[in-house]
Amino acid sequence: MKRVLGALFGGRARLRWVHLILGGALLTPYWLLAAVFVGPIAGADSMFADSLRVQLGSYAVALPLAAVTALFPLTRPMSVAAARALCGVPADRFAEGPARTRAARLRTSGWFTLHLGLGGLVSSASLALPPFAVTVMLLPLSAGIRDWVRLPGHLDRVWFLALAPFAGAAMLLGLAVCAAGAGALLARQAPVLLGPTPADRLAAAERRATELAERNRLARELHDSVGHALSAVTLQAGAARKVLDSDVEFVREALAAIEETTRRTVGELDSVLGLLRQDDDAAPLTSGPALDGLDGLLARSGVPVSLTAEGDLAAVPAAVSREAYRIVQEGLSNALRHAGASPVSLWIAQRGEELEITMENPLPDRAPAVRPGGGRGVRGIAERAALLGGHAQAGPEGAVWRLSARLRLAGRR
Repeated sequence: MKRVLGALFGGRARLRWVHLILGGALLTPYWLLAAVFVGPIAGADSMFADSLRVQLGSYAVALPLAAVTALFPLTRPMSVAAARALCGVPADRFAEGPARTRAARLRTSGWFTLHLGLGGLVSSASLALPPFAVTVMLLPLSAGIRDWVRLPGHLDRVWFLALAPFAGAAMLLGLAVCAAGAGALLARQAPVLLGPTPADRLAAAERRATELAERNRLARELHDSVGHALSAVTLQAGAARKVLDSDVEFVREALAAIEETTRRTVGELDSVLGLLRQDDDAAPLTSGPALDGLDGLLARSGVPVSLTAEGDLAAVPAAVSREAYRIVQEGLSNALRHAGASPVSLWIAQRGEELEITMENPLPDRAPAVRPGGGRGVRGIAERAALLGGHAQAGPEGAVWRLSARLRLAGRR
């Protein structure tokens, strides 16, 4: 019994009843417009005539009018907002955004019509039936009410008056059952008619893929800039500590390099964090280090680097130049982590429609004592190259570690 009462009068049932009342309110302007045309056809004296034929005719004409107006794309988000709040359906079963496709608009129109149709019936019953039911229940208690109601003679009997309270209660119970049933029907149909279509699921998957790509891009930026800085600073600090008492000038230069590296890295970090604060999840990275800042990077790298450049590197597109800088930066970080202060050979050449990058450093006889971070650098380099339509690979070749990358100059992020 408790379960039945909860289904009829519990919090969820009351919210669904409010949802139905909202549907009846939304139906009212359509009903009034329909009554303007149905009344004269039915021979009514006014649009508010109490003729059942006028009432039902207006209701029948109002529903198609509502269905037509519900074809507008913005109807779906408004319907979803109301259904999500009042129908008791999990939020993840609804579609997001306006209905763009024909199938989505038709389904939304079907939902809107069903909502207004059931809402109009339940609202009308909720307004008219409770006062009538209460009046029936009070018939045995007041002769004045019986005179006002003007009961027919065959009903003004003791047996009828004895049953009147039960009849009134049955009317109210029937109204509750109908309202709960209509609310449950809407709740079952909400995911069917307002749920995501295949096109909505595809759009959601594309948005998710874009978000993941953006997260990976920002992760690469943080890994390359911060990881390289930490590797360089750690190496320089370690070298300075070893000669602290014997070579003060070297220590001074190492501290200056650490200061410059950290200052530049803080600026790059602020730039990346600024992207995270932007409202547009797919905001393009339009600024950042590029090949024109390569000399500074090599000077602060903490390892001796011999650079050989071919072609006009200043003419390299900004996106390619930025990614090339990051690839070189990550290559230097890997050299610092795995080979210490071993010399690095770097070749950068623009050949035709491609930019070629090759880095080599001797393989260490044993792992260095300082190896901060690492683990994702080579994969990040490969991802950067792939985004530009190129490719990259890294690995030991004889006695050296070789990193090579080819970037298409016409590549797009």
